[in-house]
Amino acid sequence: MNTAALSDSLRQMINSSNILFLLLGAILVFSMHAGFAFLELGSVRKKSQVNALVKIISDWGVSTIVYFIIGFPIAYGISFFKPASELLGVDQGFNLVHYFFLLTFAACIPAIISGGIAERARFWPQSVAGGILVGLVYPFFESLVWGKNVFLGQAGSWLANLTGAPFHDYAGSVVVHSMGGWLALPAIILLGPRLNRYVKGRSQIIKVSNIPFLALGSWMLCIGWFGFNVMSAGRLENISGLVAINSLMAMVGGIVTALIVSKNDVTFIHNGALAGLIAICAGSDVVHPFGALVIGGVAAFIFVKLFQIETERMKIDDVLGVWPLHGVAGSWGGVACGIFGSKLLGGLGGVSLAAQIIGTLAAIVVAVISGWLVYSVLRLSVGIRLTEHEEMIGADLSIHNIEAYPEEAL
Repeated sequence: MNTAALSDSLRQMINSSNILFLLLGAILVFSMHAGFAFLELGSVRKKSQVNALVKIISDWGVSTIVYFIIGFPIAYGISFFKPASELLGVDQGFNLVHYFFLLTFAACIPAIISGGIAERARFWPQSVAGGILVGLVYPFFESLVWGKNVFLGQAGSWLANLTGAPFHDYAGSVVVHSMGGWLALPAIILLGPRLNRYVKGRSQIIKVSNIPFLALGSWMLCIGWFGFNVMSAGRLENISGLVAINSLMAMVGGIVTALIVSKNDVTFIHNGALAGLIAICAGSDVVHPFGALVIGGVAAFIFVKLFQIETERMKIDDVLGVWPLHGVAGSWGGVACGIFGSKLLGGLGGVSLAAQIIGTLAAIVVAVISGWLVYSVLRLSVGIRLTEHEEMIGADLSIHNIEAYPEEAL
């Protein structure tokens, strides 16, 4: 084999390896959407379980289309309106698989929101809202950190010149989770609480329906998360063992902290693991494993305490606690990257606390304004909440005309 042929074979092997690497990551993160579905299914009442399952898979379908046509081109300047031969290109279609991988991130936005507005939101208005957020709002901010617009997340950006380092979010504590949680907050407030959740100003606890399904959802998310974080390397040659172990340590930090702080509450423990994983995404490639343990523990503490404050004192009926879990814990992860990523605390350095605070606050501002605008327009135009009768009989019957356990109705 001559030198040119050998070089071509090696190039094809490298391209194939990178595509397979990213495809496996996409499949792992895709599986997390089943985790979202079962986490919500277990957290709502029996009369809303079918709705939880249908919402997640339907939002996935809508997200796939709008992100392919609109969102990915906005974020990365790559359009798929070209012949298949050009889509395949010289790199064997790497951009197509890259789109699939990043779609699994984008589709987390409506999946996160779904948990906060569960049991009382109308189906089609929420589908429209999810399409707008995945097609326009999310990719706009994504472009500022990971994409084509050099503003927050790239060397030489405005923020890097101001603070000495760009905004660092390796796998989406802020870009995905903080955005999702803060986008959900306006929707939750505008919808209002479920019927009889608060009576004469007093909280009336609505019990979850299925602890095993809730736990299953948490486990599926935890397993898929290693694709979420590790495969954010993008290419096989960039893979980092540090990212894998930091993800593990943050998850365990969240579990143990939630176990202690919640006094062995099963729902908090399983969500504490998720809080740790959410918070470590941003700095998983730069912090020390002991730092990751602390980051995950603090995230779980934030979730347990803030969820109690949110639902009991603030009277915000956030069914799955997506604002404290994704919004606030994700924001903590963005800031924590600037703290524990420093060499002083055993990290690799190259991060700036000022940049992390500015980038995190930027996400909150974009999310809150966009979420309030989208859901306010839908509320005033077509309405976003089920009628009182529809909510009383449950989303399953009123929207899907079937119950989760139809044989029980016979």
